[in-house]
Amino acid sequence: MMAVLYRLRQFVIIGVLLSVQLPDVAAQEGVQRTDTIGTQHSFYTFRPTQLILPAALITVGWFGVENGWLCSLKNDVRDRFYDLRGDCRFRLDDRLQYLPVVAHVGMGLIGAPARHPLRERMATTATAYAAMGIMVNSVKYTVRERRPDSGARNSFPSGHSATAFMGAELVRLEYGNVYGAGAYAIAAGIGFMRLYNDRHWLNDVLGGAGVGILSARIAYWLLPWERRLLGWEKKAPAALSVVPAYNPSTKSIALAASLVF
Repeated sequence: MMAVLYRLRQFVIIGVLLSVQLPDVAAQEGVQRTDTIGTQHSFYTFRPTQLILPAALITVGWFGVENGWLCSLKNDVRDRFYDLRGDCRFRLDDRLQYLPVVAHVGMGLIGAPARHPLRERMATTATAYAAMGIMVNSVKYTVRERRPDSGARNSFPSGHSATAFMGAELVRLEYGNVYGAGAYAIAAGIGFMRLYNDRHWLNDVLGGAGVGILSARIAYWLLPWERRLLGWEKKAPAALSVVPAYNPSTKSIALAASLVF
């Protein structure tokens, strides 16, 4: 009887162990299987209507550099913020500007339903940063608008706002409108702090937001080309499997791991 129970216990242990298998990396990240490599989505295809919002923000910001009525408006906004701020400033915007970008890359790792695997999120982030850096710096040193607090001629557009809104649009495209709304709230807070700290004019923040949104959309327009260039269309997402084994004679457990990428 004891021998039967011992054998039964061995089979139960083996059965439990064999039923244990870790999900692949893509599943751990919450990647939706309907969005596997090669599937085409609307945000991959350029459409003129996608330019309306960023172009409007950039245009209004540009006019605000010299236009008389908009210059009067941005000075009024600066005065209101001075009344609100007094001598109190806080510099959280220097660090928080990166929060939406970090969320775009990392939220899938903690269970948010990402549309793309980690490597593609990193690729879109890098592409968006490159596009944003080119646009922001080329315009800053072409327009040469004076900063409100120092007079340095690199105020338009706001780089902090561009970074934050770029991240917010990346989050929206990757995780949907609900997560995107939270990221946009953070980006709007960054824009508010740039005005509060007297680092930028209102038009700088609007122009920076437009550049950031456009940069994120450019990154997703270029993603199919990057997939083909890097050969990702021919490869499945990385998968990690662990198969356990039980040795009854030594009462020991062994694990065999397999990583495919």
